[in-house]
Amino acid sequence: MELEAELSRIVIDEQSDQQIIVIKEKNGNRSFPIVIGIVEILAIDRRLKGIHPPRPMTHDLLGNVIEGLGAQAEKIVISDLRHHTFFAQIHLSLDGKTIEIDSRPSDAIALGVARQVPIYVAEHIFDLTSP
Repeated sequence: MELEAELSRIVIDEQSDQQIIVIKEKNGNRSFPIVIGIVEILAIDRRLKGIHPPRPMTHDLLGNVIEGLGAQAEKIVISDLRHHTFFAQIHLSLDGKTIEIDSRPSDAIALGVARQVPIYVAEHIFDLTSP
């Protein structure tokens, strides 16, 4: 089962190459951190602040390609956690079909923030990440 979630916090430490985003259950109290890279967190941060770069960044390019092909990003799903690594998919709709694209959560969320795509999390991830 998938639960709707949201990006609740980002932690930027420019002295480190490991940044943190926190994903929170939308209608609950559970949350968990994901460690991501500096490029991805800065892309997410810019979008949250409404800053649009003069040229498309990688996540903008991906969104433009999806739309240019006639598809639409429907949702981001953080689907698994294996060996301390999170897995995600970008769910696209095209001609009445759903297409799942494998993605790192950080890239999927950067695309999702830019295109206002909802985030979902497989329920077992909240169970695995709860203390």
